[in-house]
Amino acid sequence: MKKSRIAAIDIGTNSIRCIIAEASQDGKFKILDDEKATVRLGERLSTTGIISDEASNRAIEAMKRFQKLITGLNVEAVEAVATSAVRSANNGKELITILSLELGHEIRVISGEEEAELTATSGLANFDMYGKRYAMVDIGGGSVEIVTAYGNHVENFYSIDLGALVMTDRYLTSDPIAENELRKLRSYIRGSLKRTFDGKKIFVDSLIGSGGTLTTLGCMAMQMRKENYVSIHGSEVLHAEVVHLLAMLIHRDLKGRCSVPGLNQDRADIIVAGLVVIDELMRFFDANRVLINERGLREGLLIKAMKRLGVAAGSSAPPTWRGAVTEFALSCHVDIQHATHVTGMALSIFDALTQPFGFKPIEKKLLEAAAALHDSGYLISYSSHHKHSYHLIRHAELFGFSPRERELIAQIARYHRKSLPKRKHEAFQSLKEKDQLAVARLGGILRLADGLDRRRSGLIKSVSCISDDTTVTINLNATEDVSVEIFGANSKKDLFEKAFGCTVLFTTS
Repeated sequence: MKKSRIAAIDIGTNSIRCIIAEASQDGKFKILDDEKATVRLGERLSTTGIISDEASNRAIEAMKRFQKLITGLNVEAVEAVATSAVRSANNGKELITILSLELGHEIRVISGEEEAELTATSGLANFDMYGKRYAMVDIGGGSVEIVTAYGNHVENFYSIDLGALVMTDRYLTSDPIAENELRKLRSYIRGSLKRTFDGKKIFVDSLIGSGGTLTTLGCMAMQMRKENYVSIHGSEVLHAEVVHLLAMLIHRDLKGRCSVPGLNQDRADIIVAGLVVIDELMRFFDANRVLINERGLREGLLIKAMKRLGVAAGSSAPPTWRGAVTEFALSCHVDIQHATHVTGMALSIFDALTQPFGFKPIEKKLLEAAAALHDSGYLISYSSHHKHSYHLIRHAELFGFSPRERELIAQIARYHRKSLPKRKHEAFQSLKEKDQLAVARLGGILRLADGLDRRRSGLIKSVSCISDDTTVTINLNATEDVSVEIFGANSKKDLFEKAFGCTVLFTTS
């Protein structure tokens, strides 16, 4: 399959980012490099009206470096854009002419609406929001882009000059930040939102947030919870957590903010303004959570460049979590017939136990994904393949799952064979108590179902369960002898019995 290398460059108010990816004809891409330079084009822009010589020189040096990266990695197409700072600066056009010459490619200055469109392209590609009203938000250094949507249908685009760097320069000049400055900032943000939406109140289920402020929020929230997931992409931050982090940061000076876990020092001076914008947006939309999109505008640029090159030939249908799980299973050469059979039996057992044990719909989704992927570790080797499955799933980009959910899927799959969860298993011990119970119970169901297909022949046509306080009786519907499968299940019922506190018996019909 032919592959093309593409670079996406985003010249923002606070930083310049360059992502280089390898795209294939099926519309997929793999990131090869991701470089960032904090150049602060918007520094003092709100008062002077121009991009300073110092900021311009930093941008030129960064572009020289990006040009060498692009040449060295044999990039075929470059999609480079400049946003808020260059749009508003009196000398923006002159700087872009110089940067275009250094890069060797045209750099386009895009409108706020096109920024919002690129944000929406990324959001729709990364989140399953079927049946929900939500807003996609990108907070940059100079502007905030907002896209309201329902399911996969975009409604309206908005661009407001409420970027973290501009708001900091204009309102937050003292250190630590004075209360009257915060009041003026909040008042300005509320007024801007009211004017932008003509005083109409819009209610959404959640926000999908991208940009440096949002990814920093995700990192700080993860550190605050003492979580250790592979990435923050897709993670959920509640409004109460935003309020808590903001209250903590407001009472610290710049030096104190630099020591906050998850907060990069190069963003410590503008993070408060960024979080105030998030707080006010959540209040305005009455949204209780924000989902972190680590990709954002640059991914939108990559997708746009792929379409221009004609390498986005994949299906235009929106992605689904089942589709992502199946695609990953195929990439790991999973025995689909065995995985499908085990999944069916596991879900039948789950359904029978849902009412007595109070399972939630999300747990069924996690079990289904883990059952489909439990043997993915065979890709590496049979020996310890349950551990290999854990690491592969943990690092997989599974659409429709948060970092926490990916971790739980990986651990459920990990315990489908061999040892039960132990004190020395650091990954399991790092989970919260309720998540440990979920892994043990769902892992116990998967372990049992895997034993029931010991010969990988699908001999058991269906299963049904009856449970009481002490016993779960599982009836196996089969048309021939399944003694080997019963032996396999009896040898793997240990985690189930421990997690549910009951004995498992098998009958046949």
